[in-house]
Amino acid sequence: MAISLRGCDELLPREDWLRKLARSEATGMPLRIKLGLDPTAPDIHLGHTVVLNKLRQLQDLGHQVVFLIGDFTSMIGDPSGRNATRPPLNREQIEANAQTYYRQASLVLEPSKTEIRYNSEWSDPLGARGLIELASRYTVARMMERNDFHDRLEAGTPISVHEFLYPLMQGYDSVALRSDLELGGTDQKFNLLVGRHLQAEYGQEPQCILTMPLLEGLDGALKMSKSKNNYIGITEPANSMFAKLLSINDEMMWKYFTLLSLRSEADIAGLKAEVVGGRNPKDAKVMLAKELTARFHGTSAADAAEQDFQNRARGGVPDQIDERRLLGAPLAIGTVLKQAGLAPSTSEALRLVEQGGVRIDGSAVSDKALKLAAGTYVVQVGKRKFARVLLS
Repeated sequence: MAISLRGCDELLPREDWLRKLARSEATGMPLRIKLGLDPTAPDIHLGHTVVLNKLRQLQDLGHQVVFLIGDFTSMIGDPSGRNATRPPLNREQIEANAQTYYRQASLVLEPSKTEIRYNSEWSDPLGARGLIELASRYTVARMMERNDFHDRLEAGTPISVHEFLYPLMQGYDSVALRSDLELGGTDQKFNLLVGRHLQAEYGQEPQCILTMPLLEGLDGALKMSKSKNNYIGITEPANSMFAKLLSINDEMMWKYFTLLSLRSEADIAGLKAEVVGGRNPKDAKVMLAKELTARFHGTSAADAAEQDFQNRARGGVPDQIDERRLLGAPLAIGTVLKQAGLAPSTSEALRLVEQGGVRIDGSAVSDKALKLAAGTYVVQVGKRKFARVLLS
């Protein structure tokens, strides 16, 4: 129970979960624990791993984890947290995204102990007749209790009928899988409760639900999201992941520890007490960055990322930087920066020079009219952008 509750927002109903755990212990039968993710984008970021971490913790206790890829529900589009209809994805987009989802999730879960399912297995055969029968088991009044739908109705914002199908189909997944516990973010609570209702309608023991907080991104304010560009992707380079983790603020660091680290709560509490007592919070942040970077890239890569970050902090050059071959020497500095991918345009490149944000071989550049002769240069923009330019 302590592991179930760590970092969670709600566990409902807690008494039912205790009964399920006690029965599992008495019979030796593992519980079926479900997490469904719609492959709406090709990559997973650390925000997604909050629920994956919880899944892994319960998996390590011996329970049966079911990782469900919502290839069918993706075609409907989850209305959770939306103030407008979400455009549904086509089959080609879904299949392309689904190919990478489980491979990336396997960096957190134990693949040999994970049951992989696709909800098209039972949703496609359901057909029109089955869908009508399913829809008869839930009322419009209950559906309109959902905040997303209620607010849109009050505001006069259109709600498409197909959006009502999403929570029904997600709930039906729990019936098909006979799940004992379903995990999700706090924005999924309504959908998870629909699963409980439908299981009872189909004569099954209702699942419990466990919701996890939504992880704020690098800005420390908004939910981590690729669209908001405040995310840390689990497949992005080790050096980038390490540096981004060190950029989070000190207060947010402890939430990241609770939700993302595999350290015990006692270890985290001890570390926090040391920081309160005067230890540099950066020491704790380095521990977090190394742990997470090592999980997704390996210990050696995490060590190298730490060294790379230290080099940058001292004004040094990273161990690995992109190489760009440019033609046309002598070449104006603005053109060099643009063609090397260090600035989106020549005008932006010149603005960076003017602001003192450009270095060549470690020396600041202030002359916007500078032209570079043929040769090899290490060009730096800001603190993180580097390129080795071979100009001829």
